[in-house]
Amino acid sequence: MTKIIVRNMNEKLVKLLIEKKYTISTAESITGGLISSKIIEVANASQVINTSFITYSDESKIDILGIDFNTIRTNGVVSEEVVREMAINVAKKVNSDVAVATSGYAGPTGNPIGKVCFGFYLRGKIFSITQNFVNEGRNVIREESAVYAISKLYELLVEEKYD
Repeated sequence: MTKIIVRNMNEKLVKLLIEKKYTISTAESITGGLISSKIIEVANASQVINTSFITYSDESKIDILGIDFNTIRTNGVVSEEVVREMAINVAKKVNSDVAVATSGYAGPTGNPIGKVCFGFYLRGKIFSITQNFVNEGRNVIREESAVYAISKLYELLVEEKYD
């Protein structure tokens, strides 16, 4: 039952992005490409998906996305400040209308395990949020994070607070 709901949300997001004529990019750490994969599973995703980066290491966040080392040093790599920069930088780097970024602790290390930060770039407006998922294993946390990111992005797009 859950897979149908998730698939429908993925389809709803792609449909909405197509209707708005928006492109999307992702900068994924904890989700390791799951968000972009869920989008690409949907027919016609090629009309909206632009670029996705998996920037798992701090070095890749700095080298590929241009995250300021001081942002990571001051706030920690799992922080809203870092995911905000990730979302802004990936959108600007590849000229996307919308971007999603993730960073978090899936375990077995990290404190607290289940903490995930999300950054959203929507046509120049930035949103971020932190969620704490129950530690039911690293892959459950990663999956829940990807599902959450897609649902939250859809919600933000429907609200149109960024126009």
